[in-house]
Amino acid sequence: MKNSTILGLAFLALTKKECYVESKKVGKSSKSSKCTKKDFSVAKPPTGRNQCEGKRIDIPNIDCTDPGVSGQSGSDVSVGYTGNLSEDAVPLTVPYFKAGLCPVNVHWHLGTEHRSDGQYDEDGVGPTEIDHRRQLAGKVRKGFQCKYYDDSIKMYTTHYDWKHCEDMEVGQTYEVHWPHSALGACGTINQYQTPFYDGVFCRPKLLKDTASQIGVQAQVFTIVNDDSYYYPDLMRGMIVDGQVGRDITYYTGSTTGTTRNNEVCSGYAPITWQVDRTCHLVSASTFDKMCADMKSQRDDMHDDLHPHGSRELVDDSITSDNHQ
Repeated sequence: MKNSTILGLAFLALTKKECYVESKKVGKSSKSSKCTKKDFSVAKPPTGRNQCEGKRIDIPNIDCTDPGVSGQSGSDVSVGYTGNLSEDAVPLTVPYFKAGLCPVNVHWHLGTEHRSDGQYDEDGVGPTEIDHRRQLAGKVRKGFQCKYYDDSIKMYTTHYDWKHCEDMEVGQTYEVHWPHSALGACGTINQYQTPFYDGVFCRPKLLKDTASQIGVQAQVFTIVNDDSYYYPDLMRGMIVDGQVGRDITYYTGSTTGTTRNNEVCSGYAPITWQVDRTCHLVSASTFDKMCADMKSQRDDMHDDLHPHGSRELVDDSITSDNHQ
């Protein structure tokens, strides 16, 4: 399963091709004076039996002080960092499709669950007023942010009329996760699943080694209202083109989410993580196109059309020592 997006094809996927002209810079397009707004249509989901429904293997959370706990995620992924928890598992360091894994889901977190020094960390910035309102309303936990946001630049503040994604903000940082599995319904109409556990464990009899058969790609974006940063197929996996998706940390960890922290750990481990250390800009329309694609899947992916909360950064003591 090819898991990369070719930026140079972006302009071909636009609803109104005559609205855009390709620039000399690969992956960028400029808008003409006759441009009209994108409108991503949603195909009716196919009917029929979903072979992956309910295939999740339930593994309870575990006390983080338990001697049997495996390394957790998300961790620091800065160059040179590694955790203090001894781990025998070895992460996959080749593209997942080369190891027989395919993407079985896509979802994203408000802010980042990982930390990359100088890219997305404690000094990150975002639409603070909106974030303040989220806190007052008791919304999901926000992680670290990138450093791009500038309220004097229109692409970070101009409203975008979201048609398919929910509770999204221009100027905000999101960490996108693509769970992959060799146990998924790869290459079939049932490949994408929500919850992602159904996709990860769709063919449980094939399970032999979680670290080599289950993995997650993670990439961090700041949303802008500027279609120069449009990419056509974000649902399919991490963007890998030029310098985008090249600076990667490989390690084994766990599933994430706000039901876990530094006291309550995930039992879904060890699995491979491949995390892009660099923050990137992406258009709001890229996300809305992705959400439209998600709505067209056989499985109902509605629960993943909005940002999830971010787990607090994992302590060194429960982070694997196999970062590469």
